[in-house]
Amino acid sequence: MPEPETSKNAAAPHDTHAHAATLKRLVESSGSLAAQAIARMDETLPWYRAMPPENRSWIGLVAQAGIAAFTEWFRQPDAPQAISTDVFGTAPRELTRAITLRQTVEMVRTTIEVMESAIDEVAAPGDESVLREALLVYAREIAFATAQVYAQAAEARGAWDARLESLVVNAVLSGEADEGAVSRAAALGWNSPEHVCVVLGTAPDGDSELTVEAIRRAARHAKLQVLTGVLGDRLVVIAGGSDNPLAVAKSLIGPYAAGPVVAGPVVPDLLAATRSAQAAAAGLKAGSAWQDAPRPVLADDLLPERAIAGDPSAREQLVEEIYRPLEEAGAALLETLSVYLEQASSLEGAARMLFVHPNTVRYRLRRVTDVTGWSPSDVRSAFTLRIALILGRLVDGDLQP
Repeated sequence: MPEPETSKNAAAPHDTHAHAATLKRLVESSGSLAAQAIARMDETLPWYRAMPPENRSWIGLVAQAGIAAFTEWFRQPDAPQAISTDVFGTAPRELTRAITLRQTVEMVRTTIEVMESAIDEVAAPGDESVLREALLVYAREIAFATAQVYAQAAEARGAWDARLESLVVNAVLSGEADEGAVSRAAALGWNSPEHVCVVLGTAPDGDSELTVEAIRRAARHAKLQVLTGVLGDRLVVIAGGSDNPLAVAKSLIGPYAAGPVVAGPVVPDLLAATRSAQAAAAGLKAGSAWQDAPRPVLADDLLPERAIAGDPSAREQLVEEIYRPLEEAGAALLETLSVYLEQASSLEGAARMLFVHPNTVRYRLRRVTDVTGWSPSDVRSAFTLRIALILGRLVDGDLQP
């Protein structure tokens, strides 16, 4: 019998009539070969034995389809064959979630080994080498088909995960986060860290998927959990696992484009992340008003700019965290601070206007710092304190009958 020709199908048989006897034996043996392959898997693969009956039956069908596809391929080696469709199309798409790529490789290897061990029995006399070489080529093709099936499944899961993540990020940013968003985040691997903050900035030009992956790498390095996405021209990151929002922003700042990067305050969970996101968004909007702002910057450090830009939460925060505590601490502190700021931060000028010793002014200003956390002697803090005083007086004026 002549040797098979070398072609695009390598050692695959070319003369179908010359190997008709082998083909007939192969067809007749396909059922028993499939049964042997399943028995071998049950004997050698612990994960197969541990699977529920339904999944075991699907795997059995895949093994049978693989042997049947080889038989058809041996019959017509020159015909185009869609091996992945022939073999893996018999099982539901969910099977790729039930068994891993490694397990599928073990399943295919076991089936090929069973077929290889039966070559001497199945092949007609003189066809042993032809059948063996054909099986080698088929094994290569089935390996490529396996990789393709799992690559497509991974790509589909990745696209679905990206859409799911975008829904969560958009819900947080728009103030619509609810238990549904929490459930979707959990499906993405978010395990409800105690400390959460939102970081906003401008997204770079180019592929948004590359930007998102860069954020993920930075988050892994910083040991943070993140939900992220590019919404319009903004790169949004919901980060969990740290109670220091400025440190979080610094660790993730690399992928952001030029311009302000603002970190919202820390909140306890994903449902409360809307508050952090809204503060960060207001800070990003007002960030250009502070030309010398650090990068990144806390949303709370932009309170005066946010208040001037019309952010009601910033106005309320300035009044409740600065003006009201000073008011409760006594009229002397409010009066001293107001006069000190009006006198261009001059201790002596304020003392003359108040008819007190400069040391008294100095003492009261230290008390202002203790009460509010903002130092009147610092230029930036003085600006924040001045805005808080103005807003507090406006509120009090509105409350007057």
